[in-house]
Amino acid sequence: MDVLMPQLGETVAEGKIVKWFKQAGDTIAPGDNLFEIETDKTSMEVPATFGGTLADINFQVGDVAKVGAVVAVILGEGEVAQPKAARPPASSAASVSPAIPAKAEIQTQASAASPSAPVKMDLFREVRTPERNFGPARIGGVTVTPLARRLAGENGIDLSRIEGTGPHGRIVARDVESRISRAPVQAPSVATGPSASDILALYRDVPFEEVPLDGMRSTIAARLTQAKQTIPHFYLTADVTLDALLKVRAEANAAAPQGALEGESGYKLSVNDFVIKALALALKKVPAANAIWAQDRILRFQRADIGVAVALEGGLMTPVIRAADTKSLSAISNDMRTLAARARDKKLKPDEYQGGVSAISNLGMYGVRDFSAIINPPQSTILAVGAAQRRPVETDGGGVRFESQMTVTLSCDHRVVDGALGAQLLAALKGYLEQPVTMLV
Repeated sequence: MDVLMPQLGETVAEGKIVKWFKQAGDTIAPGDNLFEIETDKTSMEVPATFGGTLADINFQVGDVAKVGAVVAVILGEGEVAQPKAARPPASSAASVSPAIPAKAEIQTQASAASPSAPVKMDLFREVRTPERNFGPARIGGVTVTPLARRLAGENGIDLSRIEGTGPHGRIVARDVESRISRAPVQAPSVATGPSASDILALYRDVPFEEVPLDGMRSTIAARLTQAKQTIPHFYLTADVTLDALLKVRAEANAAAPQGALEGESGYKLSVNDFVIKALALALKKVPAANAIWAQDRILRFQRADIGVAVALEGGLMTPVIRAADTKSLSAISNDMRTLAARARDKKLKPDEYQGGVSAISNLGMYGVRDFSAIINPPQSTILAVGAAQRRPVETDGGGVRFESQMTVTLSCDHRVVDGALGAQLLAALKGYLEQPVTMLV
């Protein structure tokens, strides 16, 4: 049986082997950790879902394998290793449907009656050779016929977005074909600029050091280039007075239990925690903005999931606070502290950083007054948060007083959030931040 490189998230196409827990010839039991992989987003130990003897290891420590590649081979009792040249080629990333949930573990059994027809298996999906006739499979709790699965894989169709019309909601071939016919025409690719050799030629007489791109930096470059090329951004900026918020924050932290950082019931609120809560409540107050663009439709959500950019060495990640509109400020604070630590250790799971309807990028701690952030698709907005500063404000009588103010800039996807709608969202956010007591009721 072949062990395949799993897919940790829809946008992950490859993984790097960083450790092997077993060696060729070792006896493997179901649940034993086989190897550890690292992607641009996270790292994960991959256990065996079946037992036997580890016959071959095809990728060594440091090697990068595409999703679906045969990483190793485990032989069951009585099985004999095939010559490598006779084995079917490894599945490519493009042939693996991204619709299969990353955590949907599928368990299979080898057929003793047909040992010559190998079964390719990994933690998350199975890919069987066409010599055998298999019935429908269940993916994400929904039954999918073999032909529907094949059509979805060949055309990159997300099965989780398809409603089955077969018996008992089964997804059949006509459902996938209907989705293919409605798929939007891809826009022509945009030029990427001068080649590496052209750029190097310009600086051949200048001393420099080449820094190879790792997976994280490559992914950031590709996704944000795509975002600026395909998302019609526009920007709205407002100044927020923070005097009331800073007073509430100080009182709340003073009243926190002793040992707040260690105790489960403790907390230490930051301004960013208030911003997360305020943005979530603003999205609920302006529900038309609590939505994303899905090519041929707009998806509006019943809850507000907020991503928060966390700076890492060489890049950033954006863990998501789920249902932030329903959580207390202390819960948001503790969730954010845990997720940020896991992000810096590259231990986030895909469901901890994927999705979300909006995001927050806060550079205030670096003294940045204001900036504009790039939307992270498929989200439709992102809030750029600047530093809190004491600024002079004219009073009604013509005098001057000083207030603590913070400049925020909302980047909007004009396909989903029009100018007036974005202004409503920003006004709601400003209202919650300037009157923080309204976030507590």
